[in-house]
Amino acid sequence: MIIDAHLDLAHSALENGRDLFASLADLREHETHQPLKDGVATVTFPELRQGNVGLVFATIFIRPAQRKKDPPAKTMFYRTADEAYAKAGQQLDYYRRLTDETPSIRLVGDIASLDEVKNGQEQEKPLLGLVPSMEGADPIRHPQELEEWWERGLRVIGPAWDDTRYAAGAWRGTRHGFTKEGFELLEVMTDLGFILDLTHLGETAVQEALERYDGPIVATHSNCRRLVPQWGQRHLTDDHIRLLGERDGVVGIVLANPFLRKNHVQGERKELVTLDHVVAHIDHVCQLLGSADHVGIGSDFDGGFGQQDIPVELDSIADLAKIGEKLKEKGYDPADINLIMGGNWERVLRDSWGE
Repeated sequence: MIIDAHLDLAHSALENGRDLFASLADLREHETHQPLKDGVATVTFPELRQGNVGLVFATIFIRPAQRKKDPPAKTMFYRTADEAYAKAGQQLDYYRRLTDETPSIRLVGDIASLDEVKNGQEQEKPLLGLVPSMEGADPIRHPQELEEWWERGLRVIGPAWDDTRYAAGAWRGTRHGFTKEGFELLEVMTDLGFILDLTHLGETAVQEALERYDGPIVATHSNCRRLVPQWGQRHLTDDHIRLLGERDGVVGIVLANPFLRKNHVQGERKELVTLDHVVAHIDHVCQLLGSADHVGIGSDFDGGFGQQDIPVELDSIADLAKIGEKLKEKGYDPADINLIMGGNWERVLRDSWGE
């Protein structure tokens, strides 16, 4: 069972208006007449099934409106805590409706539902599991509200995308960490059993989280700063990767070309980035930590980039298995390949939920 730890499915459907039940060919044909700034689509539910992707971390992602051209009515922008709460709730409700209305899709939040999805891979119509994951915690209006979000199905929280009331994000290059309210958020997250996602946190906040959060910690979609330094705090340092490994966490490798190749820029020729670049990031984590136990895939497909900005061998989410084939070609044994392609994420979920 292949597991992808970061897909903006609700954003793609609600903000970009994509019919995720359509064939990818039909969706692309439709979008040739009205192209999206996020690029050529790579993810639909049929493509996930074709690629044997059985479980995804399905994100809740909205952005703070900072410019006059960011209209408040658009799904992905918010100006107030109440607006953030309402719009994030719409995305979570989208996932809940999917599971209510589609027999082959399940919301996954405990061992029983995880087992159901895993065992359901052998069915004529394999099951697809969705683990709700929040990217930027401003929709949580105060830490005590976390219990409500847990009951609604949320299981993974990244406190920052941009700066939030809880923590500094990586984009601005600030050296601030968690706020007082942010540390309160971490305490309640620990009590309830949330998985903390380090992705998008500023460097100080990453360090504080690794030192002070007692619950499970991952980085769902973060690459290696040593290999691609131009993104600064957006990627993990070797020290942070080592500390994450000591906490039995997992780093999910993003499959965006600018995050894979040094000095690559979005829109540059697709042919310049190959699966060798993906394997280089995977191998860097494995070499640092001495095993394949702490790295996986967090593709972020359709998260602000499209088919033209992913490695040349890949056309869609259905091609993720080619990463495993490339790892085999590089000498990785089948057991380690299985861990990287999904087993490590499964372990984190099982450990978090009590098995």
